[in-house]
Amino acid sequence: QVQLVESGGGLVQVGGSLRLSCAASGGTFSRYAMGWFRQAPGKEREFVARVTWSGDYTDYADSVKGRFTISRDNAKNAVYLQMNNLKPEDTAVYYCAADENQFSSSRSGYAYWGQGTQVTVSS
Repeated sequence: QVQLVESGGGLVQVGGSLRLSCAASGGTFSRYAMGWFRQAPGKEREFVARVTWSGDYTDYADSVKGRFTISRDNAKNAVYLQMNNLKPEDTAVYYCAADENQFSSSRSGYAYWGQGTQVTVSS
C-alpha cells in the first residue's frame, strides 16, 4: 500500500508558477499510474492531469492544457505538477492520487490519495 505526501503549494500572483511534488512511499512506485486532482471551495474534486506507470503518456484537463505539465521520476518515487501562467480559478487544494490497475481521469479510478496542498492564486 502506497502513502502519498504532497508539497509545494502556496500563494502566488496571477501569471506566476508553482511546482507541486508528491512523494510516494510504501510501495513499488513504478506499479502505480498517477494523477493530480484539485478541489476548490464548494466544488467537486476534479481531474487535472495523469501520467502512466512509465511516464510515457500524459493527459490533461482542458482547463490546464498548455499551462500545466505532469511528470514522474520513478527512481525518486515522485510525481510532479509544474503549473505556469496561473489564474485565480486555479485556486484549490491539489491532491495526488495513485492506482495500480487503472489509468483514469476519474476520482473513482484511484485507490490512494494524499492529504492535499493548498494553492492560492491572487489577482
